[in-house]
Amino acid sequence: MSDGLIDKKKDVVFITFWLIVLKGQFVLSLVDTSNMSKTANKVFEMLDVIVKRIGEKNIVQVVTDNAANYKAAGQLLMEKRKSLFWTSCATHCIDLIVEDFEKKLEIHQVTIAKGRIITSYIYSIIILISMLRHFTKGRDLIRIAATRFATAYLTLRCFNYHKIQLMTMFISKQWSSCRFARIEEGKRIQNCVLDNRFWHDVTICIKTAYPLIKVLRLVDSDKKPAISFIYKAMDEAKEKIQVNFGSVKKGIYLANFYFKCCHLLIRMSSNRDIPRF
Repeated sequence: MSDGLIDKKKDVVFITFWLIVLKGQFVLSLVDTSNMSKTANKVFEMLDVIVKRIGEKNIVQVVTDNAANYKAAGQLLMEKRKSLFWTSCATHCIDLIVEDFEKKLEIHQVTIAKGRIITSYIYSIIILISMLRHFTKGRDLIRIAATRFATAYLTLRCFNYHKIQLMTMFISKQWSSCRFARIEEGKRIQNCVLDNRFWHDVTICIKTAYPLIKVLRLVDSDKKPAISFIYKAMDEAKEKIQVNFGSVKKGIYLANFYFKCCHLLIRMSSNRDIPRF
C-alpha cells in the first residue's frame, strides 16, 4: 500500500510504501518526492520497484489513493504484472464522497461555511473561548477527524449537541455585557446562532453525512482490513440515510433533497471506484 505525506501547499513531499500482512503493517520505504514530478509513469516505476523487491508471487493486492496519476499507475502495474490486482483506497474514496457532499449540495456548503465563521470568531477571542467553555462545561465545538471534510461534519455534530448551550450563551448577561455584543461582527454571529433555519440545516447535514463518517472511521482503522466489511457498511450507510429522511413524504422540500442526496451518493460511489475485491 502507498500513502502520501503533504506539505502546507498540499503537495506530496514523501510517498510511504507499506507492507500489510496478517501480523500487521510495516513501512517498506519512504521516498522523498519533493523535487519529483508525480506522473503516472513515475508512480508506476516506484510501485514496480517495490513489487520486484517483495516478489510478485508474494503480493495479492496493491492499494493506492484515488488520484488520477495513481489510478493510471495501478492500471499500468496490472498490465505488466498479470497476477496483481490494484484497487483504490477505501478511506480516500469515501472522503472524496464526503468532500463532494460539501461542495455539491448547497445546504451543506452554506451551513459548513457558517459553522466555520462561528468557530473562527469564537476561537479568535480569548474571552469568548472562556465564555463558551463555561456554558458547555469545558467542551469544545471543534472535533478533529482523520480528514478535513470529516472534521467539518463532526464539528457540526458538536454544534448540534451543544445547541442549547450556544443559544443560551448568546442571550446571556455575560455576552450582552461584553463589547463584542455591540459590534457588527458580533451581532452577525449572534444572529446566526439564534437563527432556527441554521439549526434546521445543521440537522439536515448531519442526517446526510454522518452515516458515511461512521464508515470512514471504520475503514480508517487499523484493526481489520476493509475487505471484510466495506460493502455491508456502505449499504447500511445508504439505508441509514434513507431512514434519517423517513419523513420525506411530509414535505416536497425534504423529498427533493433526499433524492438529490441519494442520486449524488450512488453516482459518486461509482465514479470514485469504491474498491472491488
